[in-house]
Amino acid sequence: MSGVVSGRSNIYNASARAKARKASLIDQTRMRQLLQLGPESIGASISELGYRNEMDIYATRMSGADAVEAALFHNLDNDLAEVLHFCQGPLKSIVSVYVERFAYEKAKTVLRAVNGGCSFELIESQILPSENPMNASWLDIVRNVETVHDAAAAMEGTPWGRELSKLSDSDATLEQMEDALDRQYYDYALKISKGKDSNIHLMKYIRTEIDHRNIINQFRELRQNISPERRSQMVIHGGRIQKSIMSQASQATSQDAIIDSLRRSNSFDDEGFDDAIQESKNNESLDPIATLLKHKRHAMLKRFSYLNPVSAFPVIYYIERKILEIQNLRLLVRGKAIGLSSDLLEGHMDF
Repeated sequence: MSGVVSGRSNIYNASARAKARKASLIDQTRMRQLLQLGPESIGASISELGYRNEMDIYATRMSGADAVEAALFHNLDNDLAEVLHFCQGPLKSIVSVYVERFAYEKAKTVLRAVNGGCSFELIESQILPSENPMNASWLDIVRNVETVHDAAAAMEGTPWGRELSKLSDSDATLEQMEDALDRQYYDYALKISKGKDSNIHLMKYIRTEIDHRNIINQFRELRQNISPERRSQMVIHGGRIQKSIMSQASQATSQDAIIDSLRRSNSFDDEGFDDAIQESKNNESLDPIATLLKHKRHAMLKRFSYLNPVSAFPVIYYIERKILEIQNLRLLVRGKAIGLSSDLLEGHMDF
């Protein structure tokens, strides 16, 4: 974690560079053209759209969707490192919040892989490919561990490792470890959002993101029959929705009851939820709710980026759009590989 960086920010330069990068992303028209290609042609087309270097790296030992997916994540790591590099001063601290969340995700990936009994060889070859130099430190962590607790202990010295060490119960579950990482990440994000070169819009966005994480967790935990007490304990604090309201939502025994509880807060935007809840029930999936929340965040971030053209927002907005491009391409490649129709894939893409 970069921590709070002193000195002057280069907001004008960084904003301009981020906007130029955003302009080079794959647009909706080109993405829809990719949807019409067969599985054998997609990899070559993606390579021509800015991913050639990484595709060449993995083509030597992987093929098909596996090679493309590894190349996409490698490219994302490289891109995020470059973005963080061209930011200076307090701006770098703000942007690091959005770059370093992937370190937390990789920490979770390591914990899940070890907990699932994956061998080091499998982790090195498939989950965190050794061709990506940014995976080296993670591979060092898991090289000689056998249990999820060994893996957590091996992360000592990192912000996520220090948070995991606070779990006094040696029998802490994987779920409890992941909850601890989420809380630590958002504590850090809120701290940075109060610092220099930040603004009220950034604080609002982060707090909204916390709300959305809590909301989807409530629906997921309800489906898993997790007790109300445990659901209340898992709430991440710092969101815009009051603690008392989230506590009430934790006691709800149905999806409709969760929404009814949330509607008692003026900070809860319920637009679209009735349809999402109904679709969720029909499909027996939480995807419609998660998609609705994601669209709300993207719309907010886009609006704040235009309202604050010389700020951290254009950089943050670019990062989110880059991530979205990777997600869409991954869905496209994996979906085509298993024979899903173009219409079905397009319906699940986010533009």
